[in-house]
Amino acid sequence: MPGMSQTVAAVDCGTNSIKLLIGTVRDDGQLDVALRDSRVVRLGQGVDRTGVLADEALERTFAAIDELAGMLHDHGVPPGRVRFCATSATRDASNAAVFAEGVRRRLGIEPEVLSGDEEAALVYAGAIAAQVPMPPEPVLVVDIGGGSTELVLGQGEARQAVSMDIGSVRLHERHLHTDPPTAEEVAACVADIDRHLDGSGIPLDRARTVIGTSGTIKTIACGVLGLASYDREAFDQAVLPNAATASFVDDLLALTVEERRALPYMHPGRADVIGAGALIWCRVLDRVPVIEHVVSEADILHGMAAAIAR
Repeated sequence: MPGMSQTVAAVDCGTNSIKLLIGTVRDDGQLDVALRDSRVVRLGQGVDRTGVLADEALERTFAAIDELAGMLHDHGVPPGRVRFCATSATRDASNAAVFAEGVRRRLGIEPEVLSGDEEAALVYAGAIAAQVPMPPEPVLVVDIGGGSTELVLGQGEARQAVSMDIGSVRLHERHLHTDPPTAEEVAACVADIDRHLDGSGIPLDRARTVIGTSGTIKTIACGVLGLASYDREAFDQAVLPNAATASFVDDLLALTVEERRALPYMHPGRADVIGAGALIWCRVLDRVPVIEHVVSEADILHGMAAAIAR
């Protein structure tokens, strides 16, 4: 209703994590965040190989959704103001109906399985809304998920977008089997990434601003900044040199999973797969003509929340 703020909630269930945002969309369109929560559930475990959501992955995800349901209740968010979107793993799974029924039983809402184009559009909307003033265009927004990577190049109303079937979980399961990965495994992973970038249709060499939004990118930013914890206020809107990111990723890939888990800003559920996601990020940055990038806390959840209030 015009002139009134609206409390809304957005849930993004991806291949590796499920994320919740509860906030108030003001009359001017800006979002005041009341709660942000993220759980690593690895819903996409094995989906690249089997095409099926594993029973244990569904069990983990449903347990997390039960907890999110309690948060929605505590904040008084009605089902009509909740949007639940599922992305890459659910798009690819032959038993996605089992997942959808589990969401309906727990939250009383119908989950949306986003197409790659829809996912990319929401990622872009969320990231761009946080840019005041608007940075130099064209703007490239990058979101690296567990199963897919979204690239959106925008200038004014014109946008080119693609959702590529490469992500941190998917590529880790395909290529990075040793702890830490061998040079040969890394090379195979990079070759896979480059094939997808070559075929993406996105002219990365036109970007004048690059914005990264995903958990992989934010975690890497914590490492580049040398943070003592996963501190959203510290990395949000940080401008980081591409060269410093590449150097950090080299060091990260040389660590074992246990060594990565010991990093103070690393979510333990991300430690095993972040190497593959980091390689995607580095290969994108290697193709753009700018020497630095922006890290944004605003992401697909912000785009979803804004769409609910419209």
